[in-house]
Amino acid sequence: MRIALLSLPFAAALASAVSYKDYQHKVKESIHSPPSGWYKHAPAPKHHMLELKIALPQPKFPELEQHLWEISDPNHTRYGAHLSKQETEALMAPHPETLVVVKEWLALHGLGEEDITRSSANDWVTIRVPVGLAEVMLTTDYHVYKHAQTGESIIRTTSYSLPEVLHDHVDFIQPTTMFARFKAFKSTLYRSNQVQPADPSPSGSTITGPAGNQVDASCNNTITISCLRQLYNAVDYKTSATNGNVLGITAYLNESANDMDLQQFYELQNPSAYGSNYTLVSINGGQNNQSYEAAGTEANLDTQFGFGLTWPTPGMFYSTGGEPPFDPDLLTGSDTNEPYSDWLDYVLSQDPVPQTISTSYGDDEQTVPQSYATRVCNGMAALGARGVSVMFSSGDGGVGDGVAYPDEHQCYSNDGLKTPMFLPVFPASCPYVTTVGGTVNIPETAVNFSGGGFSNYFSRPSYQDDAVSAYLAMLAPGTYEGLYNSTGRAYPDVSAQAASFAVVYQGQIISVDGTSCAAPTFSAFVSMLNDARLSAGKSALGFLNPFLYSTGYTALNDITEGNNPGCQTEGFNATVGWDPVTGYGTPDFEKLKVLALAE
Repeated sequence: MRIALLSLPFAAALASAVSYKDYQHKVKESIHSPPSGWYKHAPAPKHHMLELKIALPQPKFPELEQHLWEISDPNHTRYGAHLSKQETEALMAPHPETLVVVKEWLALHGLGEEDITRSSANDWVTIRVPVGLAEVMLTTDYHVYKHAQTGESIIRTTSYSLPEVLHDHVDFIQPTTMFARFKAFKSTLYRSNQVQPADPSPSGSTITGPAGNQVDASCNNTITISCLRQLYNAVDYKTSATNGNVLGITAYLNESANDMDLQQFYELQNPSAYGSNYTLVSINGGQNNQSYEAAGTEANLDTQFGFGLTWPTPGMFYSTGGEPPFDPDLLTGSDTNEPYSDWLDYVLSQDPVPQTISTSYGDDEQTVPQSYATRVCNGMAALGARGVSVMFSSGDGGVGDGVAYPDEHQCYSNDGLKTPMFLPVFPASCPYVTTVGGTVNIPETAVNFSGGGFSNYFSRPSYQDDAVSAYLAMLAPGTYEGLYNSTGRAYPDVSAQAASFAVVYQGQIISVDGTSCAAPTFSAFVSMLNDARLSAGKSALGFLNPFLYSTGYTALNDITEGNNPGCQTEGFNATVGWDPVTGYGTPDFEKLKVLALAE
């Protein structure tokens, strides 16, 4: 009976394939115009190779999402009962009919099984085709678009079509309409000639931290590993090297973590870790060039503080390549700029996976097609269902462009209407990740570039209903009316220090600011919590937000001062309880550990 049932859609697919040319092509996705800053430069060369990723529908995702809510809720009997790789893939897989229909469509254009790469769950199909063939398949015209500010060039289109019969079998195809640049969130960078000693406070002067303990006064000028352990109440905690806990750090866009810099950093800030290293995982040709010239400030920051805080917990550094942006002056090369789907494909195909993963990249939500954002966000949910805590930095633009009163600003909708609006950031706006905002100084206040706001793509998840409703009720009637979506997923969820991080870069000490500092910092303390749970024979925390919004917030340091200006406004204010500047606040590790071990 099973064979008979499956044969019906197969027969239907074969019949449809024969008559594909009879089906009218219908627009699948379109945008009014490229986002601000991009302009059409020239037609794309017909021979230029594109790597097209075809997203197939995941009809069982609602079931996966329900599993996620249950196993992430500390009050549910299934709390911590994470899904296996096989169980997760079964809930991400497309319908068998979809696989057949898409395969036949590709065959119609001369693409056989040997030309196709499939994801572990079969929900992504990847092909490499020249622009000329892609234009025929998608009934579109590709162009080279240039970015006025950076000079960067990419090959994209503003609309593409598919045979109508395919619309229910394909969620989207990219690169087509996506212009996101997915930059690293470090807002400023400057060099310091002063080498920091391992003991950052030789004078002995201290400040009282939020946990009531003493913190070196020098931490108000320079942030080190010691500062963060003092400030967040984890001075005496020692992690295990052997309980199976792993911290993952992601890097994109050819960012390399320099090993000599890392060892110099360890020598200065965590001598016990000197000589240790991490596991490098290269995805899609990702590099980790060890020449000093190739060192990346973002990758150095993430690995030095992430792995330095958690040593001897094993570290995993993911370098996701993707090929470089298109160079219109070259006649060779390929074009892609969508790192998250490549990274998610790989990580979800692995078993086991790190219990904690930190990422410090993103872009304005509206530069990412909603279909793509939704699909990547679903992948984050799948990681959560498998027991992974995924952290993203909230961005460095406050509520938008990061400037309170500029002469000009870029805070407009990209739908042709140029409606003034705040600019939420993706993937920070995904409801299945934990988003980390930024603080500064001791006592802590919100750092003025801390990204925060409300998604225009994702509705507010139930776990944050009470917290966000309470914040909105405190706003004066009409505050920023029309500039933000009050019913959208609100972020950040939490925060951490985000300024004056002492990083070793090309053999020198530099100081780095940005929520890129906050994400690996908060992630490191989450990794320590997972270390404590695993050592106690418990499962990893997994998706954190239901825990944070139900009980975890009581073990966070509430940040009540500061704001995040942008878009010709002063932005939102930090206040008592949750706010869209610092979330629920910064970690008190010892308090969080008590709660985490009680679940």
